[in-house]
Amino acid sequence: MKFFVNEGSIVRKIWGKADTVLFIFAGAAAEFALNKAVDWLYFTGRLPADPLGRLFSTVEYSKRILFSEHEAALKAIDQITAIHQGVEAARGAQIPDWAYRDVLYLLIDYSVRSFELLERDLTNDEKEEVYDVFYRMGQRMQLSGLPHNYTQWQIARAQQLQDNFLKSTFTIDLYKQYRKHLGFLRYHLMKQVQTLLVPAQVRELLGLGRFALLKPVLWGYKLTRLIKLDWLVKEAILPTDYKAQIRSLDHSF
Repeated sequence: MKFFVNEGSIVRKIWGKADTVLFIFAGAAAEFALNKAVDWLYFTGRLPADPLGRLFSTVEYSKRILFSEHEAALKAIDQITAIHQGVEAARGAQIPDWAYRDVLYLLIDYSVRSFELLERDLTNDEKEEVYDVFYRMGQRMQLSGLPHNYTQWQIARAQQLQDNFLKSTFTIDLYKQYRKHLGFLRYHLMKQVQTLLVPAQVRELLGLGRFALLKPVLWGYKLTRLIKLDWLVKEAILPTDYKAQIRSLDHSF
C-alpha cells in the first residue's frame, strides 16, 4: 500500500506523539493570533468561539494526511481546499496564497522546533523530509511560490516572519479567548511553551519575554517520559474536554 508519508518517516515520528503535537499546537496558537490574515479565521466565528476546537481541527486534518494511504490523504487535502473555497464564496473574496503558505510554513517550522525541543536535533536530511511532505501538500492545494527545498524555505520563512505578522485587536481578543477556554494555569503553561518554542519575531510581538520558567521543568518532564510516567503529567494539565482527542494523537511504531 502506498502512503502519502512513508511508514518509517521522521514526519510520522514527530506527529505520532501527543506532547510533540501539543507543542506544534502552541506554536500555531501564537502565529494564528499574529497573522495579518487572521480576519479570515474570525469571519466564520469559529476561531473566537472555540479556539481549541479550531486548532485541533487543523491538527486532525494534518494527521489524517500524514497517516493515511496516498489517495485518502489527497482526498483530505482536497477537502481542506473545498472548505476554504466555501468560506471564500461566503465572503465574496479570495484568501491570498501567502495566507495559505503561512499556515503551511508554521506546520513545517513547529514540526522541527517541537521535536528538537522534546527529543533531539534533526539531521539536514530529516529536515528536508519534513519540508518535502508539506511541500507536496501545498502542491496538491495548487499554492504558488513554494520554495523547492528546505534551504530555500528557510529564506522564505525569515521573510515571512518579517512581513506577515502584526499585533492587532484580533491578537488581543484571541489571547483573551485562549485564557477563557484554557483556564489560568493551562493558559500560562501555553505561554511558557511558546516562549521556548517560537521564533524571536513572534516572541517579541507577543511580549513573551526571553526567558521561560518552564525550561528546567521540561527536563523533569523528559525524565517522566523515560520512566513511562508522563501520562500522569498529561492527565493533570490537559483540558478535560479534549483528553480523549489528545490521547488519540499517540501512535505506536
